[in-house]
Amino acid sequence: MQRLAQLKQWLSDRHPGIDLQVAFAAADADFRRYFRATFPDGSTRILMDAQPDKMDTAPYAHAREVLAMLNVPQIYAHDREQGFMELQDLGNVTYMAALQQESEPATARLLLLEAIDSLIEMQRASRPGALPNYDRNLLQREVDLFPEWFAAKELQRPLTFAQRKLWDASVPLVLDRALAQPQVFVHRDYIVRNLMLTDGRPGVLDFQDAVYGPITYDLVSLLRDAFIEFDEELVLDIVVRYWEKARKAGLPVAANIDDFYRDFEWMGVQRHLKVAGIFCRLWHRDGKERYLPEVPRFLKYLKKTTRRYQELAPLYQLLVELDGDEVQSGFSF
Repeated sequence: MQRLAQLKQWLSDRHPGIDLQVAFAAADADFRRYFRATFPDGSTRILMDAQPDKMDTAPYAHAREVLAMLNVPQIYAHDREQGFMELQDLGNVTYMAALQQESEPATARLLLLEAIDSLIEMQRASRPGALPNYDRNLLQREVDLFPEWFAAKELQRPLTFAQRKLWDASVPLVLDRALAQPQVFVHRDYIVRNLMLTDGRPGVLDFQDAVYGPITYDLVSLLRDAFIEFDEELVLDIVVRYWEKARKAGLPVAANIDDFYRDFEWMGVQRHLKVAGIFCRLWHRDGKERYLPEVPRFLKYLKKTTRRYQELAPLYQLLVELDGDEVQSGFSF
């Protein structure tokens, strides 16, 4: 309550003499909270509260400037010392909510096509040096969350020596393939919960961790989502549509769709291992259990992909040893 009182005072100081109504809007997996301030004329702003001893708001402000080609919120005020921001309100209907309200496949396809158009626009503007590099050390730290937090903490089964050998036989190959991809701007959490339904292009949120990295990463984030699972046929269709649009836009995607799809799937292995580990850490370290029920979806993604590729057989064996073998086959490449 003390933070909320401080936030209200900060807002009141910015808008003296104006009667503002402040209500909770959303919370992130990290330590950020968002509130919606309503002005007497009905207009609204979003207020970010990020405790400065837990989070630095500077990366958000920097990434917002780099990714200004997207429909990202304007920053009206930024108090880095207190951890407060006053932002443009992009509405309260996420793509996730829109997809849940409209179950027609055509709706999902239309929204995903709009999302990949914005993704391509961002990638076309890519340049090295503007954002941190998604280098091998970062990719490795992310996948290492899986044995640490899923195997050792969630399952209470730290990897044995033999299981560590299975891990070491596959993970370097996954990272090699990610690093061999063309490098572009990467939002790093380009999911339907972070896209807003607006009158024009999709609004894009939660971009503070943006990096310069593999070109398929955001496409994987969008289509192999944590909170909604798309039909395999729709995923393949959108991947092909993205690939065609990206080639026309001059992006350096693989010349062959089969090679591109392989890049897409292998990039997914890295992300799925990371997110499964993060969701387990959120519960065991931070006491946030609402993400834990989504872990089985990522295990299913992982087993389906690693079973398709002979080089990933050791990782598939490890996953089966840890979680069993209940998975249906999908397309094979």
